[in-house]
Amino acid sequence: MAARFASTSANSRGRKSSRKKKKTGAAKSPKLSRTRQPESMSLEEWQTQLRRQYGREQNFGLKNVGEEPIFSEFEVTNPQSKRTYRVAIRGRELGVNFCSCPDFTTNTLGTCKHVEFTLGKLERKRGAKKAFAEGYHPPFSEVCLEYGAQRVVRFRPGIECPAKLARLAANFFDDDGRLLPEAVGEFDEFLTKASRVDHDLRVYDDAIALVAGMRDQQQRDEIMAQAFKAGVRSAAFNKLVKTNLFDYQRQGALFAARAGRCLIGDEMGLGKTIQAIAAAEIMARHFGVERVLVVCPTSLKHQWEREIQRFTDREATVVGGPKPQRNEQLAADSFFKVMNYDTVHRDLEQIRHWAPELVILDEAQRIKNWETRAAVSVKQIESPYCIVLTGTPLENRLEELVSIVQFVDRNRLGPTFRFLDRHQIREEGGGRVVGYQHLDEIGQTLEPILLRRRKSDVLNQLPERTDNYIFVPMTDQQFEHHNENQEIVARVVQKWRNYGYLSESDQTRLMIALQNMRMSCNSTYLLDKTTDFSTKPDEVAMLIDEILEEPDAKIVMFSQWMRMHELVQRRLDARGWRYGLFNGSVPTPKRKQVVDRFRDDPDCRLLLATDAGGVGLNLQHASTVINLDMPWNPAVLEQRNGRVHRLGQTRSVRVVNFVSEGTIEHGMLSLLSFKKGMFAGVLDGGEKNVFLGESRLGRFIETVEKATDSIPAHREADDVDDSNLDDASSSLSDSSRGGSATTTSAEEANGRTSSAPREPSEPKTADDAARNPTSPQIDAVDPLSGLLQQGLALLAQMARTSSDNQTSSDNQTSSDRPRGAAPSTGSLHVVRDEKSGKAYLQMPMPDPQVVEQAMHALIQLAASFSGGEKPPK
Repeated sequence: MAARFASTSANSRGRKSSRKKKKTGAAKSPKLSRTRQPESMSLEEWQTQLRRQYGREQNFGLKNVGEEPIFSEFEVTNPQSKRTYRVAIRGRELGVNFCSCPDFTTNTLGTCKHVEFTLGKLERKRGAKKAFAEGYHPPFSEVCLEYGAQRVVRFRPGIECPAKLARLAANFFDDDGRLLPEAVGEFDEFLTKASRVDHDLRVYDDAIALVAGMRDQQQRDEIMAQAFKAGVRSAAFNKLVKTNLFDYQRQGALFAARAGRCLIGDEMGLGKTIQAIAAAEIMARHFGVERVLVVCPTSLKHQWEREIQRFTDREATVVGGPKPQRNEQLAADSFFKVMNYDTVHRDLEQIRHWAPELVILDEAQRIKNWETRAAVSVKQIESPYCIVLTGTPLENRLEELVSIVQFVDRNRLGPTFRFLDRHQIREEGGGRVVGYQHLDEIGQTLEPILLRRRKSDVLNQLPERTDNYIFVPMTDQQFEHHNENQEIVARVVQKWRNYGYLSESDQTRLMIALQNMRMSCNSTYLLDKTTDFSTKPDEVAMLIDEILEEPDAKIVMFSQWMRMHELVQRRLDARGWRYGLFNGSVPTPKRKQVVDRFRDDPDCRLLLATDAGGVGLNLQHASTVINLDMPWNPAVLEQRNGRVHRLGQTRSVRVVNFVSEGTIEHGMLSLLSFKKGMFAGVLDGGEKNVFLGESRLGRFIETVEKATDSIPAHREADDVDDSNLDDASSSLSDSSRGGSATTTSAEEANGRTSSAPREPSEPKTADDAARNPTSPQIDAVDPLSGLLQQGLALLAQMARTSSDNQTSSDNQTSSDRPRGAAPSTGSLHVVRDEKSGKAYLQMPMPDPQVVEQAMHALIQLAASFSGGEKPPK
């Protein structure tokens, strides 16, 4: 077939480019910001101009592979990425050109940086001005794809198009040249009859692909309707796989097979793996699928192999080992091939050569960040069918959902810039992101390709789950580390609030301090690997003794840190309890042995796992989950719990969360509930609008502030509070099906009496510290001490003055501000002189006496440096 190119975009109707030749010596247009939309431009105009600006600045390689000098086919090569795209130039107008890059095919603008680069090069060629003015009038006719708000197959007659072909096209295309919906199934008939007409008709690949996709969908619907006439009650399910599927699992398999490309976002524990295997079997029997590629985390490869062997008669090859070994495995004749995300980029050529017909992505949140190597590599795998599995398609930001959905259907959510513009809430003036809106619309848009069910909706027989919070006190040594690092966090956060910027070293200090705060909640051993000042490991050990009194009880314990496991191991060894370890240090081949031993050995009662064990593993033979520490992300916490409270569980599940009282762990509880809001708004019919914070760093700072500001006041170690969590954190412990939630102090958990509840005092925040600075003690012998004391007093007075004027400043309208002044921060104004253009900082003066004292101190300092006589007081 001929090289493909696009016809006029729907967005470009009636819109012509406003290119004007610049006069010699004329000033260049100001450079557009890539993050802030100009008020004078629409969203589409801004995005178009950004691509024009960026494309004209590039140094791409350009090769004419067509027959004409201007209106031709070109290859544009990016020297950095080494990628080459095909560009077709048909004019200057938006939408008449084509590029094979992903941005062009999804942005609906009718242009991209490669098109704009090519136009910029061609416009400088001799004869280009005349050629563009006369326009593109080919003698041949075309069937091409129009890239607009919706992709449309269009017939474009050439200037030498015979009347016979025009009459034939009228039977399949409307008066505007668009393919009629009822003619999709008869498109081959048009091509066959058109080939008998003596005329050059060019039919482009992307138009054929779109028609083929629509026809495939029609055929799938017809086949599925015939094979599964009774839906989930169809007899075809009886011998589909070697197990009796639940109705909702049958529904999931049918949904995936009908959709062809879909996302199954069921809650953890509902059996997404068996649904994907059943769907693959349907596709094999009815659609002719013979090659299925499963991409999953390393820890789940052998679990996939076991599940395939357990439920089907298909052969599965686990891909791993050195490169030559992986090449042999990918070349082997097997229905399923199972590989991990980390090696996809190394094996892309072999994967393309094997040409999978169905790709299954398990735990697909691994591609939520589209700039990672794993995400970029996976999205280069081409296949007619795909099934994406994840219980958490959305964890922190909407961009994560966009990245995952792009693998399923890159056109489903439309261009990313328009999607985010619709759903992001930004500060006034197009500043940083502070929230998301219209989240319910996203769920409606995804409905044709997304299937999500919750345990409470489909598994009434799933045993009850009870969540407990056990608050344990910390030692003075732990609090010393915790509070020292909390002060560092407060200073860095305040710096962000003052300047809106953090250097890389500041960000590193913040992350280290936060990590140290969290580690101190477990034990000082996690910080120095020498001392072990802590109460949590002993409380955990006492709880384990209680649980293991039941002969067949098994426990899964999660912690982010392996050193915490070491402390627990000491207690377990002393008691003679046998256990397994599942973490990143365990070699991949041995992980399967660890899980099998925990499942099959009655003497192996405990499994100590990091979050590597919180993803994808089936651990429903245990009935208790102990979280030794709390993660930042609610999805991670639910992944941990979902390993045990899942399909196949026959006993009530107990989840115990250990929280160090009066610490950052305590403050994080409300955040876990808060972060669930956006997820529920998109997928579970929750709130339409959710406030999130600021930019990526800003949102993280906001999270840090909320966590640290929510820390209850520190009490002595022997004064333990057993008061209940607030409503926000209590909602976190809702069971999946009618479970209860309780909050327990360490004493109550072990049968001891706790002290009476008491209201925690209000914590001191970084803002409080800024408003009420305390002067450090300065050595009286220091000759600069007087100046420093007076300077601190002056700053303190300014801070108090600024605080006093904060309310009036916040309510100040633009008409109230001084002329030329920017919006105030506190009582400070940035004022620009209208004549000189220079910027000045305008602030109210503090008490005159304070200024006089400070000036006197400066005079004293100057006199001491010059050797002059000090002035009288």
